Amino acid sequence: MSFLSDPINWIFTGLMSTFQGWGLNPTFATVIADLLRVIVLITLLMVLDIMLVWVERKVLARFQGRLGPNRVGPFGLFQPFPDIIKLVIKEDITPNGADRFVYNLAPILSLGSVLFLWAMVPIASKIYGTDLNVALLYLVAAGALGTLSIIMAGWSSNNKYALLGAFRQVAAMISFEIPMVVALLIPTVLSGSLSMKVISDVQGSGRWFFFLSPLGAVLFLICAIAELGRSPFDLNEGESEIVSGYHIEYTGMKFGLFYAGELLHAFTFGGFLSILFFGGWQGPGADTYPLLGAFYFVVKAMIGYWLIMWVKYTVPRIRIDHMLAFNWKFLTPLSFAMLIVTAVMHSLFQELMKTNYWFYALVMLASNLLEGWVTLEIMRASTRRQRQTVEAPSDLLSKSWPQH
Repeated sequence: MSFLSDPINWIFTGLMSTFQGWGLNPTFATVIADLLRVIVLITLLMVLDIMLVWVERKVLARFQGRLGPNRVGPFGLFQPFPDIIKLVIKEDITPNGADRFVYNLAPILSLGSVLFLWAMVPIASKIYGTDLNVALLYLVAAGALGTLSIIMAGWSSNNKYALLGAFRQVAAMISFEIPMVVALLIPTVLSGSLSMKVISDVQGSGRWFFFLSPLGAVLFLICAIAELGRSPFDLNEGESEIVSGYHIEYTGMKFGLFYAGELLHAFTFGGFLSILFFGGWQGPGADTYPLLGAFYFVVKAMIGYWLIMWVKYTVPRIRIDHMLAFNWKFLTPLSFAMLIVTAVMHSLFQELMKTNYWFYALVMLASNLLEGWVTLEIMRASTRRQRQTVEAPSDLLSKSWPQH
């Protein structure tokens, strides 16, 4: 075993030898080594989060025809560090009448809910926290903590606008969780497992689930943006309310934890998109060299993160009634129809997958595209009926008025 072929076990074996050389009990040494793995992972994620601030500001600047950060360090790379110092030294203000315990716990829970998700993310073939056989259920459960943190922040702030912003955001998140869970079942049907590691493993040799269900990938991306509360679904802010939503009363690092959680959550969903539909760490040489697989995973996750940023900075915010109608009247029925079609076609052609995979993939892709075409035709017919209703002459105008 070498560092390049299995870096995690190589480091773990070295640590165990060192701790036992110090005379530590093997069980205690294992606990310390596992704790160090968790600390290192969280540290790397926090460093990544800091760099995401720079990436977000640079991408936004390019979209808007600006330069973005360009003063502190080369290309403005060190700009996030003065921002962090500013947040640390700002005054920590707690509103009068706030529930202090819940108020202080909400930002910690917001960031923690994102960090919990990385416990079962397969970064590479041999680099992962744990292989849960119900990883997708864990994803939904851990994500619910983020929803809880929002309502905690809005309620505990003793601010009506913060509470209204939390209500709107939580309503959107709970609504879009239904089609997102259904979208998660599509890779489950195709792979036969709820484990994210298994889902990544079966997509080797370019057999990405995106080619079997591109609409499923688009559906998951839309629901992910809604879960993140990013534009066009950022309903924590109201057009008639000059406030920033549920975290209006937070200052300093408490606000910074909310912001860091949002950025890292967006990157995490980019990683989930790559795992579920684009093979995750799969790529040339990734089986032999896990660090190369980790590089592939980060690149794919960054592409997904860029797509989320692209939508956020180009699509305007929509009204809450339009957004909820879009979810309940369109996305939810479409997700269930897509799951049924995928399950039926996979069951019918499952044996063909073992003998002629590419023909199986062509059949699955054709059924998915056919479903998309039928959906567009239904939408077109519905839009035509609505237009005819709006353009129809009013009953009052059609009546003949009495002559005087």
